[in-house]
Amino acid sequence: MSEKTPLLHYRLTSGSTSPEPENVHDHSKAKAGIGCLWAKEKGDRKLGVVFGVVVPTLLSMFSVVVFLRIGFVVGQAGVYQSIVMFLVAYLIITMTVLSVCAISTNGALDAGGAYYMISRALGPEFGGSIGIMFFFANVCGSALYVLGLVEAIMSTFGIPEEGTAVVAGLQVLPSGYWWSLLYGTALLFICFIVCLVGAHIYAKATFVIVIIFVVVLTTIFINFIIVGPIVVMLPGNSGLNGTSTRTANYTGFRRHTFEGNLLPNYTVDYTTGAMMSFAKVFAVMFNGCTGIMAGSNMSGDLKNPSYAIPRGTLAAVLTTFITYNVLSLLVAGSCERNLLQKDYNFLGDINIWPPLVTIGIYSSTISAAMSNLIGASRILYALSKDNLFGGFLALVRKTSLSGNPWFSVLVSWLLVQVVLFAGQLNTIASIVTIFFLLVYAAVNLACLALELASAPNFRPSFRCFTWHTCTLGILGSLVMMFLINAIYAFSSIAFMLLLLMLIHYLGPISNWGYISQALIFHQVRKYLLMLDVRKDHVKFWRPQLLLMVANPRSCTGLMTFINDLKKSGLYVLGHVKLGLLDGLPSDPLQSRYDSWLSLVDHLNIKAFVNLTLANSVRHGVQNLLFITGFGGMRPNTLVLGFYDDCIPEDDLQGQMLLSTGTGFDAVTPSIDRGEQRSPFFPDVRGAYDLKDLGEEEYVSLIADAVKMGKNVTLARNFNQFNREVLVSGKTIHSHRRMTGPFVDVWPLNLLRPDSRAYVDICSLFLLQLACVLQETRAWKHARLRLFLCVEAGCSLKKEEEKKLRSMLKELRISAQVQMVVWDQVVELHWQRRGGKVRGNLAESALNEEMERREEVEKEDVFQIFPNNAAQMTDEYICAVNNLIRRHGAPKPAVRFLYLPRPPADTSLYCTYLHQVDMLSRDLGPTLLIQGVTPVVTTDL
Repeated sequence: MSEKTPLLHYRLTSGSTSPEPENVHDHSKAKAGIGCLWAKEKGDRKLGVVFGVVVPTLLSMFSVVVFLRIGFVVGQAGVYQSIVMFLVAYLIITMTVLSVCAISTNGALDAGGAYYMISRALGPEFGGSIGIMFFFANVCGSALYVLGLVEAIMSTFGIPEEGTAVVAGLQVLPSGYWWSLLYGTALLFICFIVCLVGAHIYAKATFVIVIIFVVVLTTIFINFIIVGPIVVMLPGNSGLNGTSTRTANYTGFRRHTFEGNLLPNYTVDYTTGAMMSFAKVFAVMFNGCTGIMAGSNMSGDLKNPSYAIPRGTLAAVLTTFITYNVLSLLVAGSCERNLLQKDYNFLGDINIWPPLVTIGIYSSTISAAMSNLIGASRILYALSKDNLFGGFLALVRKTSLSGNPWFSVLVSWLLVQVVLFAGQLNTIASIVTIFFLLVYAAVNLACLALELASAPNFRPSFRCFTWHTCTLGILGSLVMMFLINAIYAFSSIAFMLLLLMLIHYLGPISNWGYISQALIFHQVRKYLLMLDVRKDHVKFWRPQLLLMVANPRSCTGLMTFINDLKKSGLYVLGHVKLGLLDGLPSDPLQSRYDSWLSLVDHLNIKAFVNLTLANSVRHGVQNLLFITGFGGMRPNTLVLGFYDDCIPEDDLQGQMLLSTGTGFDAVTPSIDRGEQRSPFFPDVRGAYDLKDLGEEEYVSLIADAVKMGKNVTLARNFNQFNREVLVSGKTIHSHRRMTGPFVDVWPLNLLRPDSRAYVDICSLFLLQLACVLQETRAWKHARLRLFLCVEAGCSLKKEEEKKLRSMLKELRISAQVQMVVWDQVVELHWQRRGGKVRGNLAESALNEEMERREEVEKEDVFQIFPNNAAQMTDEYICAVNNLIRRHGAPKPAVRFLYLPRPPADTSLYCTYLHQVDMLSRDLGPTLLIQGVTPVVTTDL
């Protein structure tokens, strides 16, 4: 639990929380201010490698374990298992140290330690949650060390209870809960004063402490050489019964003593009464190996953090590893196992001056308490600077003239004082250690993510790491967490996830960069390269839609509907801005993407955004059709709004953007009056405003898409579409019981009544899209209605219906088939063509159509543009429109109609558009679809 605050803020330019200057003058002032601030902060950094990193890390890793737990480990586990424990423990912490060194040498560092590293690598949610946990761990750790020091003092100088032997002249301090609290408060106040003055005083204090510690440790090593065999009296609370001896032997270096301590001998721990095991001893020993980030915590006070942290931390880890192993061998070769198991303070008993070891224990404990306190304050200061919790931590950002965050020190001191009231914190000790291990795992995860993302800017000067070391560090830390206490491990992870969600939903948006985006990019690129367009097959076809949007204010209903239609396919919002890049200082579209992406979030749709600049809408759409997508992820269907004279409505008026709290109607000053709604979207087109494209150009968009092998969908009247009714799941009709919405499909080319094809490519494409729509969650209650147009008295009427039902069964499409008699409608067409009515022509027409389809399939289907605009009268088209409306009860949610291909003669484009307009007029939300690619199959 001796992990001190991970406070290593490396300063990145993207990590600044200061707002961008809005004009040139402010920019120059800001630049000058930043220069002064940087010079000031550089001047405030006073610590080097030794005082800033090596000394705090050594004291934090040694603490009291070197004095009180070395004998415990060797006595219980033996030499062999003790060495194994140290190797495993140091393997885990070394992997973490390598990750710390890698991240710390990848940029300029600021205050914040592990919190800063994790938050800048994994994002504010992960970093903030780890930072909070690490802050509380350091607060509790500081209290634990203070209470431990109080107990050590009271064991020597406290007045004993009745019936206990008194050491004359020493035991003079009153004992009891309130007296212990008073002593703890006084000791904590000393730590507070040192930390309040500043990091340089803390460094000097730790330097004095480390001198004392080195002297004590040196005398311990010398004692094993110069002190001869002695008999040591075991303490009265060592768990001995009346028949057990109360003495144990220090033999000096003896072969038989060493051989007796080689193998493990797990017994009951006399301080807790618990039976020891490998896992329990390892957990106790590992607690003394933590503290590797004590130097990183001082990163904001180091002269050159990127230089000092790697060298200082590695030096401290190597020093402690050698010291622990050498001391373990010396203890095993000179002390009987009974002494090691029954007297944890035996190093004082065999010392030439026993009080010296007591001084070492006191000094190392007070140092650990100060390290935790100053570490906690630096974490709190870093959290407040990042503004993750709004104004809640605003006061904590206050600093002294020298840059010391005195208010965060004050808050940390008060919290430690509150924890002191708990008295005994043995139950918290394990979870504090688990918090530290969770931070280790997070640091390794951050380094692993940066390595796997292969970001060009991740090039640390420290290269002695790989993804293997990071993975080992993560696994080792997690295993240790559950080895120490599985319940506390689960609790700490749950607490971290809770904090993560709170910060994600309530915290501000940061501009630090998100490693998740880099990882996603890396994986998406890899899988896009594997998505081979040559391996496409019709049975895995899915709609990949490019929706052209002139102004999103007037088509939010269509955008949400197309989102339902995509069926886990590609969905791209396209927009063409008229203009040329010549003469412009920069690309005017780059600043627009934020507005479009904010709208995507607001509508809760899964879509990409692609904007282009062109001198005409037609050229812009062509550009988007050519370049949108990558590899096998390219749009196969173009969706256009319908070309009519309807005045668009503003669907975004009065709505708020939840992420920023800004309304879509917010007006910002702009020279161009057409951009007054920036950073969002311009006003909708008025009744007297000109359109950006004409009728012929609009039809040319359809023809171009068909030439390029793209399916085309025209969406009309979706300003009447209300998705909220669909989400509710049911629709109520006056003359029917409650049922789902209807989706009407008319698979026949109604502008070519001489055709009887219900199974051509376009008709099947209609059926496929309608089926895809029905499979989405919002449309799961929808019912398909398929309308089959026949002539009265047709001998093939039942055969056609049977054939269609068989086809639907083979295609696994559930639909209600309705036969529609349209003799009177067809009569209007044939009267225009020859004055005679063709009665029962179904048989011959069907045969002719099948022969024609066979011939068409042999040709290049994308080069055929029949003259569909010829021989169509307004009277006939109006009759077809009325026929559709008559058979629309109950009123469907959306209709799918067959869209004929544009005529080959461009002079007939206006006539073609007029006919399509009359066909779909007043039908409610309608999709007119021209399919050119096979999309269904009956094969497995």
